[in-house]
Amino acid sequence: MTSILLVEDDAEMVSLLSRFLPEEGYQLRVVTDMASTLRAVSEAEPDLILLDIVLGSEDGRDIFRELREISDVPAIFLTGRGLESDRIAGLKMGADDYIVKPFSLGELSARIESVLRRVGSNASPHSIDVPNMKFGPLEINEQTHDVHLNGELLELTAKEFSLLAFLAGSPRQVFSREQLLEHVWASSPEWQNEATVTEHIRRLRLKIETDPDHPRWITTVRGFGYRFEPVLA
Repeated sequence: MTSILLVEDDAEMVSLLSRFLPEEGYQLRVVTDMASTLRAVSEAEPDLILLDIVLGSEDGRDIFRELREISDVPAIFLTGRGLESDRIAGLKMGADDYIVKPFSLGELSARIESVLRRVGSNASPHSIDVPNMKFGPLEINEQTHDVHLNGELLELTAKEFSLLAFLAGSPRQVFSREQLLEHVWASSPEWQNEATVTEHIRRLRLKIETDPDHPRWITTVRGFGYRFEPVLA
């Protein structure tokens, strides 16, 4: 069953969605602040997060920033702020969608389904043909989603794994940030900031590179994008 984490402190909204979402076939868990959000995601990562960006004394955008340090779970912002600038800011932060209150339950359901469809198409196109890739000390298994480096299992988020697997599936081929948004995020610069790619590359390098400032696995081709270098020894 698809699981949704609702981050909301409005009792009326919680009551409404606690009835509606289970009726739609979703498993729902409700939290109200940053600490409980991060704890819930660490315990059992949901398939989707609905995040109100105005939570009492806390800013939902701060929660989202902290969340992105530990997870790439897709998120839909819920907010009463309907200005275009607010929507653009939310999408540039990396939110998968942005719904302005008040909204209809039908609209919410459609947007949830749309985001889940996009996320479901994020698997690397090489996952069936190349279930296991090995480059010297680096081994990438697309069936188990495990990555080993020098025999040690690396702890990658789902998006970090998808990004690495996609790049490694086409060694030495250069991909622009726009292309990576399209293939790994099933998105585009119109919907998501290209800086999202830059940040994920940075985090991935911290985990797989001996010297992230001088990477040997994922290199930057200035003015073009990134490529995977198949180091064999």
